[in-house]
Amino acid sequence: MRKKASASGPKARTKRQPVAPDVLEQALSIITTSLDDDKAENIVVITLTGRASFADKMVIATGLADRQIAAMAQHIERKLKEIGLKRITVEGANGSDWVLLDTGDIVVHLFKPEARELYGLEEMWGAELDDGAAEAVPVA
Repeated sequence: MRKKASASGPKARTKRQPVAPDVLEQALSIITTSLDDDKAENIVVITLTGRASFADKMVIATGLADRQIAAMAQHIERKLKEIGLKRITVEGANGSDWVLLDTGDIVVHLFKPEARELYGLEEMWGAELDDGAAEAVPVA
């Protein structure tokens, strides 16, 4: 049985208090719409509820260049702050193959294509490892 790597989500911290479902859905919609507007490729949403303590949703998307990935992260952070989500942690935004945004309830992974393939988060958190308990849903 494979272990789910600590790299797939933020480090454990004090117990997270989930937000209301409508706020979660609003934030998720803002994130996926922003990524789509910024021409992110292969946007996938994975439900983690009941499977992970660090978040309820995971969003994975691909950008083609460091600059595009950094811009996607900045746009998401700004838009979420506009709706009142203040505690957003961004890691790797200074020119990296992988940028992580932790909103508390949603973790966003922005990858260059090679890094996304290397880390394989869809496979790590996908339904096939948990008897169909979760689903990686591509965003159209």
